Amino acid sequence: MQWKPNTTVAALIERDGRFLMVREQTPQGVRLNQPAGHLEYAETLPAAVAREALEETGYRATATALVGIYLADKEDGSDVTYLRFAFACDAEAQPSSATLDEGIIEALWLSADEIRAQQAIWRSPLVGRCIDDYLAGQRLPLTVIHHQAR
Repeated sequence: MQWKPNTTVAALIERDGRFLMVREQTPQGVRLNQPAGHLEYAETLPAAVAREALEETGYRATATALVGIYLADKEDGSDVTYLRFAFACDAEAQPSSATLDEGIIEALWLSADEIRAQQAIWRSPLVGRCIDDYLAGQRLPLTVIHHQAR
């Protein structure tokens, strides 16, 4: 059996003490998450996080630093594992008029306390862990990421 983790990216976009988050419809119900999603074929990690931020929030974002790399098993007991790359990002002042991804209910700005108060509906525990690492100042330069293109 060949096993591979699901590679995902997440955008940590903070402005005036508030984080850009998404409320999304999932098979488990409505969940709160950072703008996040799967890496696509031949895509760099910074490009993936910019794409996901735009698709899920309408904001054009640019990765500025790597906050952390997280390996997490899916909580349903399956053999699914996620390898998440979380990025600090800057975003344009206003969202574009892009249509948001299917399943996204809304993009919203929340303080860390407001996010913590909604822990019961986090998409995963990584939501809080990424916020905590960001607030602790954890940052790696993007130069630590190398993409070997074909």
